[in-house]
Formats: sequence, structure tokens, C-alpha cells
Amino acid sequence: MTTIEDHDWKFAQCFGDKSDSGDVTEADIISAVDFDRTGDYLATGDKGGRIVLFERNATKSSCEYKFFTEFQSHEPEFDCLKSLEIEEKINKIKWCRRQNSAHFLLSTNDKTIKLWKVFEKSLKVVAEGGLDNDVPMNGTQSLRLPKMMRQDTIVAAVPRRIYGNAHAYHINSISVNSDDETYLSADDLRINLWNFGISEQSFNIVDIKPTNMEELTEVITAAEFHPQHCNLFVYSSSKGTIKLSDMRAASLCDQHAKLYEDAEDPSTKSFFSEIIASISDVKFSKDGRYILARDYLTLKIWDINMDNKPVTTINIHEQLRNRLCDLYENDCIFDKFECTFSGDGKSVLTGSYNNDFHIYDFEGKTDVTLQADKSAFRARRLGSSKSRMTRKSGRSDFGTDYIDFNKKILHSSWHPHENTVAVAATNNLFIFAE
Repeated sequence: MTTIEDHDWKFAQCFGDKSDSGDVTEADIISAVDFDRTGDYLATGDKGGRIVLFERNATKSSCEYKFFTEFQSHEPEFDCLKSLEIEEKINKIKWCRRQNSAHFLLSTNDKTIKLWKVFEKSLKVVAEGGLDNDVPMNGTQSLRLPKMMRQDTIVAAVPRRIYGNAHAYHINSISVNSDDETYLSADDLRINLWNFGISEQSFNIVDIKPTNMEELTEVITAAEFHPQHCNLFVYSSSKGTIKLSDMRAASLCDQHAKLYEDAEDPSTKSFFSEIIASISDVKFSKDGRYILARDYLTLKIWDINMDNKPVTTINIHEQLRNRLCDLYENDCIFDKFECTFSGDGKSVLTGSYNNDFHIYDFEGKTDVTLQADKSAFRARRLGSSKSRMTRKSGRSDFGTDYIDFNKKILHSSWHPHENTVAVAATNNLFIFAE
């Protein structure tokens, strides 16, 4: 079995502002990253509501990408009934299975989901010189017709469906079902099931909203469909639990099929225990056998058939446990780090501070730490070749005094078939390859 320690990871590409001159505007910060199912296309969304697509460069033997197209997905809105501004920020992007030459993808901000069709379109103009050959008519005159010629091919993006008015709270997840006919969307208290062809109606499949909101004890933080069984999905909560639900059991999945919870040691309980236990992201492995969950300090891998304890627990930045009070005051303790499996399910990836991100083997025994560094505009392996450390070895070059909490890798995606990863660092997209 090949482990990540046998691979030589290196920086491959970077898209974005390469200079350090000027401040990065809030609108340019990348807020979503996703490879499509083939790995030939990559999408990013930002806080300004824009989506940028990249296409694999077929002329290169290596995994290299080039700009494909960019379009405005969402605009800022105002909810007159609630007197609330709705940000244009892209929360999630999910590619749909390609069925023809066009691409389809879902994007969402806090309230509205859109299905975009992206396709190549030919532009034709009247040829110079003006008119085509004379076309004879019955009389003495002839009809002169304009001659059309193909001038260029552009990439167009049009919204095919707009799914709105179904969420009272901020949407945190969208997930396409394996049947390619339905998808789910989740907010803090509800999960809805949509049919791609019906934008006016969705079905509520999870509702944890209490009758009295003062009795609210948890919120939904992430949700995802099983990659193979269209009736199964999981969702995580701010209490650190993961629930597996089966839509065949009932139309409203208020009773879960399995509950995955790693009980906390009462002796270590503190004021921050509930905050750091909140799960920020949950993902299935490609075969659907394992569930990956990220909370603030740890990464956990669960076997879908074993709900009593995780098969692997990885401490991401254990050295921050003594600084939780400071992290609470600067709001970093509420950062939502994403996580992802590799295509073969043998490795996992998640982000950290200092623009670091970690690639672990399935058992958490090896840690490849890479840095997406804008100032040097190159990725450098921390500590040179010594950065391949076991989880137990510690990090002498990574003391808490040197952590830049303004630089963080929250969003990432792993190529479905290759050891290539895309990570977002502020307004830059970094690509690393084996």
C-alpha cells in the first residue's frame, strides 16, 4: 500500500494577485473551491458573488490548469420583510454530472441556490464587404443578402433554475445526490430535498427547530449525500454529533439511523468544550464506507458501520488548546475549516493557520505539512524534508508565538483521481501536485 510519505508534494500553480501591494478587498476572498467529477475542471467562488472556472490544460502532460471563464453568480439583496441585507458571498459550489457538451453547477449564497449552465457559444457577424452574391428574383431586380461568418467562440453562463424562498436561515451546505435528479440544501435548522427540474417546491426532510426557540441547543453545520446510496445522507451539528439518516424510513427524517458521537472526557470539560466540539465539515469517502469530520482541533474518521468510536482521531493544532481564551476573543475559535478525502480514500486533507494545510494518511501516522505562501509566492515545505513527521513527533518550528491567525486555509478540494489538491489562501488559489 502506498502512503503519502512516499509521495513528493510540490507547488504547481497559483492564480490570483501575485503582488503584495495594496490590501485585498473583502469581495476577492475565495469562499468555495470544488473539482468536478472528472478533475478536468475546477471552480472557485468568492465573497463578491463571482464564480471563476478553470480548465485542465490538455497540451501539458502535468496537471496544469488555465482560466476558462468567470461570471457573476449572486448579487447583494435586501429582505424587506426582515429588514436584512443578504450577502452575495458564495457559500458552496457543487458540480453536476455532465450529460452533454455543457457544464452544470450549483452555487448558493445564504438564501438562494442557482443552477448554472456553462457552454461554448459561437458569435457570427456580417462579413466585411457586406453582402452575399445576388439572389435572382422573378422581376428584373435581384435580392442581396448579408453574408454571415463565424467570428469567435465565447463561453457563456446562464442560470437555468433559481431555487429560492425555502430557507429562513443561512444555507451552509448543498450536496448532489447519486441519482443526479435531486440534491439537498441545509441551513442551521432544516434540510430540504430538491428536484433539479422543480424550482418552486422543495421537501423538508430534517427539521430540528424547537417550538420555543429559547430551547434551541444545537444547529446543523454541514450535510452530504452518500456517494452511492441515494436514500442515505449525513448531517453534523454544533454539539459534535453526526447523524446518518435514511429517507426510506420516513418522509421526515427526525429519527436517525445511526448516531456518531465521540464522548468527551468529563475531566477535560471547560467553557470552550462545546465551541471546539462543533463540527465544521463532514465528508464521505468515495466508496461511502467512511465519514470524515472536522472540528476545531481534530480530524476524525468514522467507519459507517461502527458508531461507538472513530477509527482514527488526528490532532490538527493541539498546541492551540492552551490559547482558547485568546482565540475566543479574536473570534478565530469560530473558524470553519473544511476537510476532504483523497480520491482513493487513503489520505485526508484539512487546513490550518499560517496558510498551512495538512495531508495525513488514513491512520494519521504521517503528516505532510505544506504552506501556500503569498509573500514568497511559492510553496515551501516547512523544515525542508523534515516536515514529514509523525503525529507524535511535535513541531519545534511551529510555536504558537509564530502563528499568523489572519492567514488560514479554510477551503480546499482534492482531485477525484490524482494526487492534486486545490487550496484557497485569501484571494489566491494554490494548486499542489504529487
